[in-house]
Amino acid sequence: MEELIMKKIAVIGCTHAGTYVVKEILKEHKDVQVKVFERNQEISFLSCGIALYLGGQVTDPAGLFYSNPQELRSLGAEIFAQHDVIAINSKDHTLRVKNLQTEEVWEEDYDKLVMTTGSWPIVPPIKGIKNDKVLLCKDWSHAQELFERAPKADRIAVIGAGYIGVELAEAYRLKGHAVTLIDEKERVMPKYFDEAFTTKIEKTFTEKGIDLALGQRVMEFKDEKGEILVKTDQTEIPVDLAILCIGFRPNTSLLTGQIDMLPNGAIITNEYMQSSNPDILAAGDSVAVHFNPTEKPAYIPLATNAIRQGILVGKNLFAPRVRSIGTQATSGLVLFGISLCSTGLTAAAAKEQGIEAAQVILEDNYRPEFMPTTEKVLMSLVYDPKSLKILGGAFLSRQDISQAANLLSLCIQNKNTIDDLAMVDMLFQPHFDKPFNYLNLLGQAAQKHQTDQVLQ
Repeated sequence: MEELIMKKIAVIGCTHAGTYVVKEILKEHKDVQVKVFERNQEISFLSCGIALYLGGQVTDPAGLFYSNPQELRSLGAEIFAQHDVIAINSKDHTLRVKNLQTEEVWEEDYDKLVMTTGSWPIVPPIKGIKNDKVLLCKDWSHAQELFERAPKADRIAVIGAGYIGVELAEAYRLKGHAVTLIDEKERVMPKYFDEAFTTKIEKTFTEKGIDLALGQRVMEFKDEKGEILVKTDQTEIPVDLAILCIGFRPNTSLLTGQIDMLPNGAIITNEYMQSSNPDILAAGDSVAVHFNPTEKPAYIPLATNAIRQGILVGKNLFAPRVRSIGTQATSGLVLFGISLCSTGLTAAAAKEQGIEAAQVILEDNYRPEFMPTTEKVLMSLVYDPKSLKILGGAFLSRQDISQAANLLSLCIQNKNTIDDLAMVDMLFQPHFDKPFNYLNLLGQAAQKHQTDQVLQ
């Protein structure tokens, strides 16, 4: 009887994408040997839950892990935790692996390589940045250190006002710390929301006691009498702890010069998650995505992108079967009870990229005023003034507006127009909405805006 030849699959990194890759490969393929190399002790850490853990909303950190080595081993994978891949030779199909506990180094061969190495915080060459009072916020070890050290710090500076930064600022303010939020941009979350939205969040932050130091570049961290002085180009801010979260870069240096990448190092793949080397597939924060509003590759590190890509790697490991349909970078968060969600392009991003776009902003109640209660919804719609195709949008409310962003994401995916949104069939029931849902009203406002522009 002919012996079954097992294909050797090496997976480097096992967080969002890696976990889904392993599960999908073992579900789809029976004649494979899967070896997973992860430099950390734990796998599948849900880093977007760090702020909830630090703020006390999540009390059991075990919930921040959605798999473990034992589960993946039970499915048939070999898990090498605390093992670092230190070199890749894609021509010879080999890896050099280092056991971080014993320092042993050996060579491993593979038939297919999956890069799910994720990302790492950007650490700029700022003077004093290696100070032990300057911490990062990315993995489980960071979360543990922040959890242990923050209670002893009365004053905390958060550097970076993106999603992670604003969530940390909220979490520590809820815990009673004096918080300063610093960013060189003039607004919070400028990648995700236009000014009409960020102004409201900035006002809320100020009302809640968070000091905003926007439009300021950090120049130096300086130890001074037991505290750390954060020196910006405008002022000096004395704090007890500083947390750096100014963005992420892809962890892809192992493959530099061996496959095609964006200038920032993000791996470029085709729609089947294959790199320019067909024996190397990739998923997650190490990979560029196809951004549907611009129809170009972009670096958008989101867990939602990672898990979808991970599944696609498993399905397309040996042959193209299921293609990626791209992403709208749909995302959301809740700050001090205010829900914010966005999808696609902001008006500012469209302008920066030279994309012709129009925008309409509308505020209305989500359900009839005769109901005992209702809530205002601030809405934005960005669209192409020629084709009328929807390019992006955003929502802000104390009401849950997350599914509105999801529907708008689908509109972008399907190339729907403002006319489609204006009249698409949606239910009416006073508990839920008005005779025209607020999304219909947003589409109708865009129609009026477009008509007004044509008549001018």
